[in-house]
Amino acid sequence: MSTMSKIGLGVVAAGVVAAGAWVVLGKQDKAAVPFLTAAVDRGTVIQSVSTSGTLTAVTTVKVGSQVSGIIASLHADFNDRVRKDQILSTLDPTPFEAQVAQTRAQLQRTQVAAQDSESKWKRQRALFAAQLASEDQLDSAKAALDQALAQVTELKAALERAETNLGYSIIRSPIDGVVVSRDYDVGQTVAASFQAPTLFTIAEDLTRMQLTCDVDEADIGQVKVGQPVRFSVDTFPERDFRGTVAQIRLSPKTANNVVTYPVIVDVSNEDLALLPGMTAEVRIQVAEARDALRVPSSALRFRPELLGMNGKPGARPGMAGGGAGAPGMGGRPGQGQRTRDSEGAGKGTRNARVYLAPAKPGGMPEAVEFTPGLTDGQYVEVTKGELAEGAKIVVGLATAQGQDAGGLAGMSPFGRRR
Repeated sequence: MSTMSKIGLGVVAAGVVAAGAWVVLGKQDKAAVPFLTAAVDRGTVIQSVSTSGTLTAVTTVKVGSQVSGIIASLHADFNDRVRKDQILSTLDPTPFEAQVAQTRAQLQRTQVAAQDSESKWKRQRALFAAQLASEDQLDSAKAALDQALAQVTELKAALERAETNLGYSIIRSPIDGVVVSRDYDVGQTVAASFQAPTLFTIAEDLTRMQLTCDVDEADIGQVKVGQPVRFSVDTFPERDFRGTVAQIRLSPKTANNVVTYPVIVDVSNEDLALLPGMTAEVRIQVAEARDALRVPSSALRFRPELLGMNGKPGARPGMAGGGAGAPGMGGRPGQGQRTRDSEGAGKGTRNARVYLAPAKPGGMPEAVEFTPGLTDGQYVEVTKGELAEGAKIVVGLATAQGQDAGGLAGMSPFGRRR
């Protein structure tokens, strides 16, 4: 077959395909489009700031040793409950006892010398009164007595220090709590030359814990002391734990040019299900609207112009009738769609757009604008507008193609998912 013949057949085939596509599109425009709809209803919309955090005990004490020595015995282990002043460990007391005995003997010898010096001073004083001793001899006796008494005082302090070190060889618990860490075993040497080494870590009360989480600087203005908090941990994914914001610390952290602030959350742990060190997914409830008129957030992502509706098959985003940059039409976050979800409650917002379901089969959705309020990712509060409770709005199409135009699930179109 010649080259010209092949080109001719190709042109004819392309014409047939184009004609068939026109017929299919024409029939699709006239057929009834199966819409997915949802009703405008009333309910609670809770706006949250999401972050992550780490669980710790409210009070954690590191128990160390003030003196160096060899661990002779252990009286507490991991997870043991201990009481205040309970013995946790003992160091070998032999060198400390020897130091006490030596210092005590030196003190006794010095006390005897001081008594002898006192007797000599009294004798010289009597002889001086009888004019049988010189004043110089009296002064020398008095100086010897003062020196002996000073040595007695010095050795009393040394004896007290030696006895204190002997007491430090017995490691006791400073609080009631649970041993969460033990760092030494019997026979190991504890060296306390420059700083006190940590032998045990004790958590005071695991029925009360705190959650430390870092909140982004863009959201910290919405967080207040006393706000309720919900969080979950990996080991109990279906369980919803609760707490309360107790403190917002004014000590910013900067990592990868992101500034965050530590937020402390008080948590009740009566059943001891939560353990220190667990990572939690945290949701701080910063605002709440009860009995609010609301629409599914998926309705704001429905984009009929992408499906060739409104008499404009294949219209691109941004054309008349709404687009990616139009409010409420599912555009990218940060393009004029910020609401109180990302700016904070009480600030101004732009209108959003949803589409009322057609009243008759084959009809087209009708655009309706409203002023959005709070959003929790699933629902958006309606603060102003012509939407009425019970109205049916389009959230997508009951076709595979409709998954790109909207759906019942998904995050809020008003801002990044926190």
